Amino acid sequence: MHLIYTWLVLTISVWVTAAILPGFRVNGFWGAVKAAAVFGVLNFFLGWFIFGVLSIVTLGLAWLFAFITRWFIMALLLKLADKLSSSIKIDSFGTAALGALLMTIVGSLTEFG
Repeated sequence: MHLIYTWLVLTISVWVTAAILPGFRVNGFWGAVKAAAVFGVLNFFLGWFIFGVLSIVTLGLAWLFAFITRWFIMALLLKLADKLSSSIKIDSFGTAALGALLMTIVGSLTEFG
């Protein structure tokens, strides 16, 4: 049940971000559902791996600046989701970075609000 709830929160985050941010598009609500699934799977399998690699490569600075590091990783994974799925289109890495920030804010408001 927790997985479905998390997927729903991520779907709402993607959908609202697409409605607010120019250059960040999804194909309707079901496109947001599919994009959230792709992004969620990528984040689950690659997110912590990339964070660990960056922590080692930067000699622990990634841990010190964990929020910025996770934000950068989310933007990378959003661009990867864009490449893997036809349900989401993101114009640039800057748009992905803003989208990752908006998704975090919307997701937090949805989950805790």
